[in-house]
This record gives sequence, C-alpha cells and structure tokens, in this order.
Amino acid sequence: MTESAANAPIDNAHEWGRFDDEGNIYVKDGDTELFIAQWVAGDTAEGFAHYVRRYEGLEVEVTLLETRIKSGAVSPDDAQKAVNTIEAQLVEPHFIGNLASIRERIAAIAPTISGLRERNKAEREERQAASEAAKVTIIETAEAIAASTDWRNGADRLRALLDEWKALPRLSKSADDALWHRFSAARTTYTRHRKAHFAEQSAVRDQAQKIKEGLIAEAEALASSTDWPETSNAYRDLMQKWRKAGSAPRAVEDKLWKQFRAAQDVFFAAREAANLEQDAEFSKNAEVKREILIEAEALLPIKNLENARKSWQSIADRWEAAGKVPRSDIKELEGRIRAVEKAIRDAEQNEWSRTDPEKSARADDMITKLEKAITDLEADIATAQDKGDAKKVASLQENLESRKSFLEMARATASDFS
Repeated sequence: MTESAANAPIDNAHEWGRFDDEGNIYVKDGDTELFIAQWVAGDTAEGFAHYVRRYEGLEVEVTLLETRIKSGAVSPDDAQKAVNTIEAQLVEPHFIGNLASIRERIAAIAPTISGLRERNKAEREERQAASEAAKVTIIETAEAIAASTDWRNGADRLRALLDEWKALPRLSKSADDALWHRFSAARTTYTRHRKAHFAEQSAVRDQAQKIKEGLIAEAEALASSTDWPETSNAYRDLMQKWRKAGSAPRAVEDKLWKQFRAAQDVFFAAREAANLEQDAEFSKNAEVKREILIEAEALLPIKNLENARKSWQSIADRWEAAGKVPRSDIKELEGRIRAVEKAIRDAEQNEWSRTDPEKSARADDMITKLEKAITDLEADIATAQDKGDAKKVASLQENLESRKSFLEMARATASDFS
C-alpha cells in the first residue's frame, strides 16, 4: 500500500471486511464473516487499516515465497514450512483481504514444491550414484596399490585417494560403511606390507653393515702387506664380497665405503711406489734386451738355419740373464723376441718336412716302381710292333706316356728331400 493509500479514509464497509460502532472488526471468508478483534486502542478505522496492511504484508510474503521456489533459492522443506505457517494464519485470520486468493496461490505452490522434491531427489540420486561409482573406482585403485610393491609412491597415492574420498558426497550409512570398510582394508593391507618390507630391508641392511665392518677389518689388516700379488688377489676377493653384501643403512653406507677404500688405498699406494722403484732398477735390463733384440732380429729372414740355431741359443741365454724389465716395456720386448723365436721354429719345421726320411723312402720306392713299369711297357710295345698290332701299340704307348709323367713328378718330389 502506498503512503497516500495508507492515509486515505476507510469506510466501515469494505470488499473483504467491515467494522461496527462498537469497534468490532470482521473479515469475509467466502459467505462467512469471521470476527478478527475488537479495536479499543483508538479510532476503529485505523484498526481496520492495520489489518488491511497486514494482509498486504502477507501477499508480499506469498509473492516472495513463489519467487524463491521458482528460482530454486529455497529447499522444498523450507518452502513447505513457509506454506504451513501461512496456512496456519488462514485458520484464524488476523488480516483483511482476499483469503480465497491467498489459499489458491498457496494451493498452486504445492505441486511446485512436489516437483522440486522430485527434482532434488533425482539430482540427489544422481549424485549418490556418481559418488558410489567414484568411491568404487577409488577402492579398486587402492586394492591394486595394496597388491603391488610400489613402496615409494604407493603411500602418497593412497593419501591422495583418501582426500578424493572425503570430497565425495556420503551415501546411505550402510552403503557408505561397506565401501569405506573395503577402502580402509586396502589401505591397512598396503601399510602392513610396506612396514614388513621396510622392516625386512632394515634387517638386510643391518646384516650388510655387519658383513662390511668385517670386510673393513680384513682390508685394514692387509694394508701393510708387501706380498703384492697375493694381497692384490685378496683385495679382489674382498671387493667381490663387498658387492655381494648389499647396501648397509644409508646413514653409514658412505662412511663404511670410505673406510674400506682407505685401507685398500694404503696397500695399492705402497705397491705402486714399490713398482716405480723396481721399474727404475729394471730400466737398465730393458736397455740390455733392446741391444740383444737388434742382434736377434738381424737373423730374419732365416736363410741359414744352422747358423740361426747357434746364434739363437746364445741370444736366448743372454736374454734370460738380462732379467726383468719395467712393466710398460714387457709387452713390446717379449713380443719382438718371440717373433724371432717363432721364425726359427717355423724354419725348423719346414726343414723337417723337407727331409723327412719316411717321405724320402716312399718317394724312392715310387721312382723304382715307375722305372720298372716303364721298362716293362717298352718291352710290350716292341713285341706288339713285331706282331703288327697297331691298336695295342697305341694303347700301350698312351700308358707309357702317363707313367713317364708320374716318374718326372716323383723325381721332382724326391729332389726336395735331398
């Protein structure tokens, strides 16, 4: 109602109510007239206007409720409570206006509230279904992690899955509890296995630490040894054992390794110093052997085997007498002297093959047999010629030429053994 309307005079007779001279105020409800109150606080017309304004306030309230329901700004339960409040006010109305209109509007709201309930129910069921599907996926992922041995990333992944779970809408208590039990069981299984794994790893690392401490003690005991070959082999064995021992706890692994290496470094530094000193002594031997090599390599290629044999015996004796050479020279010097030795051996083998008595005897026997066969063939040819048997002469002549050819080959072979 506008300010001018609120201040306008009101008749005691109104479309929706009236008041009498005694101050009684009534409202029309269809064909019925309901008593509202007796206004004794002043002018009855002012009281009547007061109840009209209360109706207008009710209309505003209904309009606001309709708007909020349509926009979805109010829940079905809250909307129903508002409707119930308005309906309660209509039972014993304390306002003047079109009560039937208010009832019609309130009645029209009921289906809207019902529809809103159905929509909310469908949306809730949809959210519940999506939440259940998401939780099942989380559970299956958690169970896969629980069955794995991904000890590094599994715990972080399970924590992330728990955060995802908490962000999802709850289901019915029974359904949510059942799914949570599966999820919790998977997390518990993984945690138990992970703890067991690391406990086992810890035990293995502790055992490795004990083994390595023992190897360090052995390495330190060998550090002062001057038995270079034997101790070097011993250190190689210790290194193999060290690798097989596995890793000790991270906090001590580097420390143990430094101790183990330090002991070896003492020995190998001493060995290197000894080798350098020895190499200095052996340098003179290398110079002697280089001079011997000049003499030895002058024998190549082998032209006179007998002279080479005599020279080699002296060379070999002096070579051995010259003694050891620095390690850096061993390969070169030994390779060169062995090449000369091999050339002499090869020459000896060739000479033996050439003068093998058995082969020479076989060659002489072959020559004798071929010579006899040729003599016999020549006699047979002469006889055939006397008889005028030209065909036989030709056949025997061909055989004779073949035997003569073999004889030349046999004589050439025999000359190799002479």
